[in-house]
Formats: sequence, structure tokens, C-alpha cells
Amino acid sequence: MEELTEEQIIELQKEYGLTEIQNLINSGDAWKLEGHVGRTASSTLEQGACMLPEVEHRDYYGNTIPKRSDVKEGHKGTLECAQYFWSRVLSGEIELCKPDPADED
Repeated sequence: MEELTEEQIIELQKEYGLTEIQNLINSGDAWKLEGHVGRTASSTLEQGACMLPEVEHRDYYGNTIPKRSDVKEGHKGTLECAQYFWSRVLSGEIELCKPDPADED
């Protein structure tokens, strides 16, 4: 299977209801809101469903959240990790539920 582009991953995130958490990670807000938001963001990074942003941020306590290029290739938060995760979703190896459009209202 051909490697997915960042744009394709963003479309898959949208399809599977992960746009909001990716946006919170990108803005750095995921690390400044309630604890469950940061835990959810960390979980999606760990899985590969989301990626770190291209700029570093600071969390509520002043700790540095690295940018994507600061992380070793293939580790959580990298484009490579997201490519691996989403290729497994597309191949059917990982089954994700799509959000119900009625819930978005």
C-alpha cells in the first residue's frame, strides 16, 4: 500500500470524528484544558490516530510539548506513526467506528 499523505490522514481524521482533537493538539490547547482532554490527545498520539503539530507548545505547567520534527521518526506523534495507524485502518486490520452524523447537530 502506498504511504498516506498528511492531507489524506487529515481527511480520514475528519471521516472518523478526530478533527477536533487534532485541532486542539495543533493549537496546544489540548494541554491547557481539562485533564481528560489532554489524556484523550495523548491516547490518540499513542495510537497514531493523531500527530504532533509542526510547532512546539507548552502545557499548563510550562512543560514543553515537542513539535513533530523533534520526535524520532516512527515514534508516537510522528507522521510515520500516523501513516502506519491509518494504513491499518484502511486495510481493515484496525476497525474504527465512524461517528453518527445525527450526533453532530
